[in-house]
Amino acid sequence: MELTSKRLKRVELIAYHQIMVPLAFLPAPLAYGIAVLRGDFHYWLDKPSREVITFALEHILGNHLSTEERSRVVRDFFRLRSCETVDAMRLAGNGRALARLVETRGFEHIEAALSAGKGAILCSAHFGSFRCCFSLLGSFGLPISLIANWSYDEDSNLSPIRRWLHRSLRNWPVVPHLYRPNILRRKGRFGIAPQVAILLRQNELVGAMLDHSDYGDPAAPTDRARPVMIDFLNGQSQLLGPGVITIAQLTGAPVLMVFMRRSADWRHQVLEVFPTVEMEGDSVAVYRRCLAVVEAAIRRDPAHWMGWIWAHKLGLLPVEDSRSRDLGEVDVI
Repeated sequence: MELTSKRLKRVELIAYHQIMVPLAFLPAPLAYGIAVLRGDFHYWLDKPSREVITFALEHILGNHLSTEERSRVVRDFFRLRSCETVDAMRLAGNGRALARLVETRGFEHIEAALSAGKGAILCSAHFGSFRCCFSLLGSFGLPISLIANWSYDEDSNLSPIRRWLHRSLRNWPVVPHLYRPNILRRKGRFGIAPQVAILLRQNELVGAMLDHSDYGDPAAPTDRARPVMIDFLNGQSQLLGPGVITIAQLTGAPVLMVFMRRSADWRHQVLEVFPTVEMEGDSVAVYRRCLAVVEAAIRRDPAHWMGWIWAHKLGLLPVEDSRSRDLGEVDVI
């Protein structure tokens, strides 16, 4: 059964790329409606991912969700991942095909930060359409770069065709809207701090994800040496997030939280920029404030968070349980 499921997923992936991706540029209700149906198909097909996400939700959120609500969240998780592919394709060109569907809030906070002349760090998490969030800001003309690893070139488990599909569906439509190439967190590279500091001094914006774990992370050794244990989602996680907060404090750049949240009709979204984070205290104290915003967003819309599939890497699941395993990235692209 597992082998049959894998074959079905491969056939569907190729068919989706050849036939259905162009539908992203058809009327939005049709494009996103098909994406939702595709998410439902993967929900039915991918039992291992479904079980791991369900277990993570049950263990971490407990009675916060009923059995019926957990099932809905897992189904919506797959739907959201599928809709993100349509988001990326609609960013191709000038990005207006996606921008028309996104309501923006709080842009005055970015404008105020740039007026001060010290740039800003925009923090988010693997939440909602996180690949498109920062690139959409770039499509509006904002000078934003991103700390990220998106190339897939170093994943030895991917075949050449799968690697090409990942790049064409996720990277190529999105990356051109960033002001500069991604700031890469990879083994063998020097720390990212000097690169980020230079951009901030040039009054540019830098995007960062706060829910990176130290476990198995491909960051350079100098970056891996500074994780912290911190309370997160009813557990303690070893996270790398305070590093960007330290850079902000050293350069005087403000820190702003940013999220993109999908509406109930699946096609419309809200991109919200929160007010400047209070910077008093050390970097860990500030990071806790930022992570509290992330946790509130996850609890409000749990299906939006990609982290359920690697919750054990964050230290949020019992490692001895067979369901506490990493599935890589759910193959909904």
